[in-house]
Amino acid sequence: MTGLWVLVATLVAGVLTGGLLRSRQGRVRRSAEEATGPPSLPGPVSDALVADAVTLVQLSTTFCAPCRHARAVLARVAETTDGVAHVELDITDRPEVAEALRVLRTPTTIAFDPTGRELLRISGVPKPATLRTALAPHIRPTE
Repeated sequence: MTGLWVLVATLVAGVLTGGLLRSRQGRVRRSAEEATGPPSLPGPVSDALVADAVTLVQLSTTFCAPCRHARAVLARVAETTDGVAHVELDITDRPEVAEALRVLRTPTTIAFDPTGRELLRISGVPKPATLRTALAPHIRPTE
């Protein structure tokens, strides 16, 4: 009988953990650095920033399957939204970049303004409509 209770507890814990992880997938979070200003960025990230645009820096690894889907979504958003650029950085051989940016999983996308200030952060594959809505206050309208 004890084995049955252990099995039930394990299944409940697994379902709850899976639900929590699924609810966080693709969620856009406002940056804590938004109020404090830009931190010191690692070289590959600061070199990737695009002047006069919000740069979506996607941090990926070589064997990350969701990273390919995130790349397609982010590239499409950048192509169809004025003032947005997309850059992908493979951090497989650059763990110091992930450490400096406090990235614990891939894909993670961080939106930076042209000065290097972090605007928002997305873990997982973003939803295009949610991403566009979150980026709207940070994009200058074209004249």
